[in-house]
Amino acid sequence: MTLRRTATIFAFCVAALLALGLVMLYSASMTQQGEAYLIKQSRFAALGVVACCLCAALDYRWLRKLVWPGLGIACLLLAYAAFKGREINGARRWIEFPGFTFQPSELAKVVVVAMLAHYASLYHDRMKEFVRGVVIPGALAGCALVLVLAGKDYGTTMLLGLVVWLVLLIAGARLVYLVPLGLAAFALICGLLMSNDVRRARIDAWLHPEKYEKTIAYQQLQAKYALGAGGVAGVGLGDGRQKTGFVPEHHTDFIFSVIGEEFGLAATLGLLALYGLLCWCGFNIAWRASDLFGQLLVIGITFLIGVQVFINIGVVTMVLPNKGLPLPFISYGGSNLVVLLASAGLVLSVARRAHDKPLTVAAPLDDNPFTALPRPT
Repeated sequence: MTLRRTATIFAFCVAALLALGLVMLYSASMTQQGEAYLIKQSRFAALGVVACCLCAALDYRWLRKLVWPGLGIACLLLAYAAFKGREINGARRWIEFPGFTFQPSELAKVVVVAMLAHYASLYHDRMKEFVRGVVIPGALAGCALVLVLAGKDYGTTMLLGLVVWLVLLIAGARLVYLVPLGLAAFALICGLLMSNDVRRARIDAWLHPEKYEKTIAYQQLQAKYALGAGGVAGVGLGDGRQKTGFVPEHHTDFIFSVIGEEFGLAATLGLLALYGLLCWCGFNIAWRASDLFGQLLVIGITFLIGVQVFINIGVVTMVLPNKGLPLPFISYGGSNLVVLLASAGLVLSVARRAHDKPLTVAAPLDDNPFTALPRPT
């Protein structure tokens, strides 16, 4: 498949998800909020489309000049949100402005990915070293991760931490260093979760939902009932019942349950296929990128989208404990939508300057099989 066709399919996937999100948002909120959420989300969507077009038109390599000041600004915003921001459900991750709120962790995700891509492109010959390949980039990304964690946003911390680990792996860091680091980070997160009463209760409710069916597990159980009620073909657009007050946050983190109830199993599988196609296009574009920075930037953005989809749907189907992450391009939320659309524009910018044939690479580095991916010299 030609690169132009791949980029076109990628753009189509983003547009289809955005359109579906607007339709489902109105359906999810029409019985309680009318068209209020749809109007707000449409404004954010328009702003995001403009950001997407600008990022696609500009040369993505200019982003390298903004990496370090961008990381500093993102950390300052995260620090403000963690200590002075608006608290919702025990987490401080919002900064309030007149008329809207901003979630700096959404910006931090892309900034951290761009920083890692820039760093790895500068030191790609030394990424197999422990200090250059793991300690330094890990510490730089850790500045943002610690501040996200300080705001008690465990879901975003785990999402971004996993993406950082994957990008370093693709960039050439050795598994012998990354595996112990990943296990240590996982143990730390588990310890923090178990020391927090609210999060520990959520995990217990996930393991034993029958004990908490009227309290903590209520949201996830009702979401499962909605998915079950939809059957194969669904009850019809706008005719879902669980959205009428049974599923809390059905327009944000649990909008997948509304899709499942109203359109059924066939549509939810189609949605998963659409996300899969989007990620495949992203990796295909990265495969043909003209430089290492563009390659790792697209890989990181694709991982951000794919992992977030996995976590969100895992929570709704009770495969995972409740995390509080939105469904990309579909859930209500301005910060997430605008940043995601701008990120999609960066992917298209890389595609515009990529090659139709994958680039040749140097030999793989030691024990990391992923360094066999095409890499520009």
